[in-house]
Amino acid sequence: MSNPLPATAERTFLGHPRGLFMLFFAEMWERFSYYGMRALLMFYLVKHWLFSDADASMVYGSYTALVYIAPVIGGYLADRYLGQRKAVLYGAILLTFGHFLMAFEGQGGGDTSFLNIFWLALSFIIVGSGFLKANISVMVGQLYPRTDVRRDGAYTIFYMGINLGAALGSLLCGYLGETYGWKYGFGAAGIGMLLGLIVFVLGKPLLRGNGESRDPAKLRERVAGIPFEWMLYLVGLVAVAACWWMVQNQSAVMWLLGIGGVVLLAYVFFFALPKLDSHARQRIIAALILIFGSILFWALFEQAGSSLNLYTDRNVDRSFLGWDVPASMFQSLNAIYIILLAPLFAALWTWLGRRNLEPSTGAKFGLGMVQLGLGFFVLVAGAKAAGLGNLTPVIFIFLLYLLHTMGELCLSPVGLSAMNRLAPAHMASLIMGTWFFASATGNFAAGMISAATGAGAAAGEDASQAVVLDVYTTVGWVAVGVGVFFVLVSPLIKRLMHLETLRDHDELAGEPALGEPQAAGMRVDQETR
Repeated sequence: MSNPLPATAERTFLGHPRGLFMLFFAEMWERFSYYGMRALLMFYLVKHWLFSDADASMVYGSYTALVYIAPVIGGYLADRYLGQRKAVLYGAILLTFGHFLMAFEGQGGGDTSFLNIFWLALSFIIVGSGFLKANISVMVGQLYPRTDVRRDGAYTIFYMGINLGAALGSLLCGYLGETYGWKYGFGAAGIGMLLGLIVFVLGKPLLRGNGESRDPAKLRERVAGIPFEWMLYLVGLVAVAACWWMVQNQSAVMWLLGIGGVVLLAYVFFFALPKLDSHARQRIIAALILIFGSILFWALFEQAGSSLNLYTDRNVDRSFLGWDVPASMFQSLNAIYIILLAPLFAALWTWLGRRNLEPSTGAKFGLGMVQLGLGFFVLVAGAKAAGLGNLTPVIFIFLLYLLHTMGELCLSPVGLSAMNRLAPAHMASLIMGTWFFASATGNFAAGMISAATGAGAAAGEDASQAVVLDVYTTVGWVAVGVGVFFVLVSPLIKRLMHLETLRDHDELAGEPALGEPQAAGMRVDQETR
């Protein structure tokens, strides 16, 4: 294994390792492709393949859930065998292939052969995301000591890269897809993913040895005449076939989430926690509390790509200087707001932290959920003021996404940083994968909520709009209530995190540096996983 070079020997850019900015641009292009395709997906299902609102919502929810389930497997394989760098590289290759397959649209409707190509494209994207998503986030953390005060700022910068790509992808792919044809929008997404792959390959030296396999000799071993490393890549292709079936059978995804959640929790409580000291155990419990809170957040936040997308298309006045702006382009608002606000939030947390006034992680989660609920209230108020059956003024869509984005900035980059900080080094990818598994559960729940908003579609436009607004009112109150609860219990969560005793492994006598295998006593845990 190649050892990461000391942080003190590395040249920096804007006070951060240069590898952060390589990961920034690689992830930017990957998010360009993912969010460019996501902006079009609901419309593609409803308008091209003629799915009902409810069926399209469940397909969308199952697909996005699988995208976030897959990092659990990808994180495991990277943690134990491949290393994060090779896992990200393989994921990028699968993603590039999947996005280009999306450009084969056929005639729509009952065109079964091309519909199967569509399912296959989604499957490659799901598995590719599994190898890439959790692991590239872990690699950001590997560039810093665990106690480095720059970590939250680094994840916020990285999050800006995600959202720069998301904004450009939603605008360009959405415009091309709705204006000129689906294949042009999806084709542009494929080109973006190819650029991300190129950036990651060329930027390998900037990682300075981080993210490599812990046991490269194991990867070279032959199994049935094939190097073990290539056997792992074949596992990825088998997973593509499994996802091809599951994305068409949403009940299977629900069972997978249920069983997977039970297995993950059982492993953490019965295998991982007993082998940790008391402070490390309590940090994992704090991480799990935050993870459970994130499920609700993403269930409501991810209405953006499903029910909110359809509402914007059907019930919002999108006219601008005589141009009827494609609804998919409004998917860029969240990302644009993040680009504008992320530096302000990063600076705000730093400024407050230096004065011992920064809200705790739990309090930030609560504030995020309250703002999420307020966003739904704003849209409902605007729609009712305009009157049912009339188009909702577009300003209320802008305000909803502003509040949701502010909520996201209080929760998502902070949550990513907390997962990486609270997890022991040997569990880093697993805990990050569990964070994404919670996002998967939230995304599937988002599909179910979106399906509920489509319940009135058959009764006419007015009835459909009324159902959507009723659902948004209910979920708004739930979000605000849970947010207030998180603020109230945030002191307890802070105590469980034990930040005052958190130290880097290389600062502790007799312990290996971050990224290295743990002592013999922890190796049993690695083998169990």
